[in-house]
Amino acid sequence: MSSIGTIVKISGPLVVAEGMRDADMFDVVRVSDKRLIGEIIEMHGDRASIQVYEETSGLGTGQSVESTGEPMSAELGPGLIGSIYDGIQRPLDDIRKVCGNSLARGVEVPSLKRDKKWAFTPTVKAGDTVTSGDIIGTVPETDIVLHKIMVPNGISGKVKSVKEGEFTVTDTVCIIETPSGDKELNLLQKWPVRRGRPYKKKLSPDMPLVTGQRVVDCLFPIAKGGVAAIPGPFGSGKTVTQHQLAKWAEADIIVYIGCGERGNEMTDVLNEFPELIDPKTGKSLMERTVLIANTSDMPVAAREASVYTGITIAEYYRDMGFSVALMADSTSRWAEALREMSGRLEEMPGDEGYPAYLGSRLAQFYERAGRVISNGTEGREGALSVIGAVSPPGGDISEPVSQATLRIVKVFWGLDSNLAYQRHFPAINWLTSYSLYADSLAEWYNNNVSAEWMKCRARFMQILHEEAELKEIVKLIGMDALSANDRLKMETARSIREDFLHQLAFHEVDTYTSLKKQLYMMKLILGFNDEAADVIAKGADVEAVAGLAVREKIGRFKYVEENDTDEEYGRLIREISGELDDLLVEEDD
Repeated sequence: MSSIGTIVKISGPLVVAEGMRDADMFDVVRVSDKRLIGEIIEMHGDRASIQVYEETSGLGTGQSVESTGEPMSAELGPGLIGSIYDGIQRPLDDIRKVCGNSLARGVEVPSLKRDKKWAFTPTVKAGDTVTSGDIIGTVPETDIVLHKIMVPNGISGKVKSVKEGEFTVTDTVCIIETPSGDKELNLLQKWPVRRGRPYKKKLSPDMPLVTGQRVVDCLFPIAKGGVAAIPGPFGSGKTVTQHQLAKWAEADIIVYIGCGERGNEMTDVLNEFPELIDPKTGKSLMERTVLIANTSDMPVAAREASVYTGITIAEYYRDMGFSVALMADSTSRWAEALREMSGRLEEMPGDEGYPAYLGSRLAQFYERAGRVISNGTEGREGALSVIGAVSPPGGDISEPVSQATLRIVKVFWGLDSNLAYQRHFPAINWLTSYSLYADSLAEWYNNNVSAEWMKCRARFMQILHEEAELKEIVKLIGMDALSANDRLKMETARSIREDFLHQLAFHEVDTYTSLKKQLYMMKLILGFNDEAADVIAKGADVEAVAGLAVREKIGRFKYVEENDTDEEYGRLIREISGELDDLLVEEDD
C-alpha cells in the first residue's frame, strides 16, 4: 500500500517527510517529481527519515514523497552475470543508453533486461511436488554458468504446468498449485537486500578456499564460506590482492563490490576483468563475475546499499550450489556513509564520530557468509566467502572500522607499506597476520595434500618469528656475533621470504601455485636447512653453505611449470645432498 507525504526538512542525503503513517521501515520511496530513489531508515509517528540514494540539490520543502510499499529488493534471475550495476542495482550500461555519459537523477531502469529471451529447460514435470528452493529448470546464463531457476521462498505445492522454450524474465514458465491458490513462476524473483536468504543448515568451515597464493594457502588460509579482512594503507596492494583472489580462488562466481573507491580504480576493474582470461575455463573472467561500481564521486548514501545488494546476489548463487567469493573494496568507505547518515540523524556518536552500532552492522554483513545446505528437497551445498578490504587512514589499524572488523573476521591479512616499498608482493606481513581457520583445516590438508603440510607450515612460522628476534640482536651487536646455527636460520628465513612468500602476480607461471607445488617448495627450503645444519655441525663454513649454487635453483623452482615439478623436485633434492657432501669433503681436505 503506497503512502504519500510531504517534505519538511532536507539535510544532504537525508530527507524528512510528514504524512507517511501507512509507510513502513525500510520501504523504498520516490522523492519529489524528480522521483529520486530513497529508503525509510527511521519512523516517528507519521514522520519518516529517508536516506536518498541520489543527489538532493534543488529539492524543496512541500514537495511530495511517495512510498512504494516495498522494501529495497534485488532482482534475481538470468542476466546478473557480466552486468555492471551501481549501488542500488541499476545497470550502468542501460542507464547510459537512456541518458548518455552523465548519470541523470530519478532514472528508472529495470535491473534485469526485460526484452532479452533466455532458453529455459525444465527439470520438473506436471504432477511433481516442489517446495521452496527446489530447482524447476535451468538457463545457460553464460558459457560457463548454468543458472538454476528455484522455487521462491514461501511457495510449495504441485506443479500444474511447465513450459520449455525461450522466455523473457517476466514470462510465466511454471504454474504451481498451492493451498492458497495457483502461483505463476517466472525466471525473476525479488529479495529484500537487508535480509539474509534462508538455508537448511550451516556447515563447519573445514575446507580451504584454495587461492594459489602461497602466503595465503600456506600461512594464513581462509575456509570456504569464511570471512577475511585485508587492511592496508594506500599503495600496499589491496586491490591487486583482491584481483588475484578473484582470478584464482576456487570459486565458481565472483561478486566484486567497488564501494566508494576512486573512479579510476573501478575503471581499471571494468577494463581488466573482461580482458582477464579465466584460467579454469579459458573464457573471459566476466563470464562468472558480477560487478557493483559505487565510486567515491557517486552519492555517499548509495554506498550503504551497495554491500547489501552485492551480498544478496552472492547468496542467490550460493543457493544454487555454487561456491561464491565476494570482494568488498572497501568497507571503510561504506562505514563513512554510515557515519554521515548517523550525523545527519543527530544520533549519539561513538569512536571518531562513527555510529555506536558500527560493529553490529559490520557483523550483520559478514555473518551472511558461510558454507550451507540450501533449502529444497535435494539440499545443495553452496559456499559464500567474504573478503573485505579496509582502508584505514594512514594505515592505522587502531581506528574503529579496522578494530570492529577484526573482532568479527577469522582471517587477517595485514598489508605492510614497508614490504610494498621493498617491492615484496603480496605485501602481507607474516608477523602481524593470522588465520583462525588453520587448525580446523589441518585434517583436510593432511587427507588431501600431505600429512607433512601442517608440520612444514608450523616450521615456516617458527623460523620467520625467530628471524624477527635475531634481527633485533643483529641491530645491536652485528651479524658476526651470531652463532653458526642462528646465521643459518637467518639464511633460511631469507629463502622463505624471497623464494616462497614473494609471488609475482604478473608472471605467467608464478601467478598461481598449486598446493602440491607449494609443498615441494616448503620441503626444498626446509630440506636444505636440515642438511645444512648437519654439515655445519661437522665443521662446514656457514658462508660457504649459503653461497652454494643449488640455493639459487631452489629460488627459481617457483618458475617451473606445474607439469615439470615432480622431475625438477627429485633432481634438486639430489643436488642439495651432493653439493653439501662435496662441501664437507673440501673442508676435510
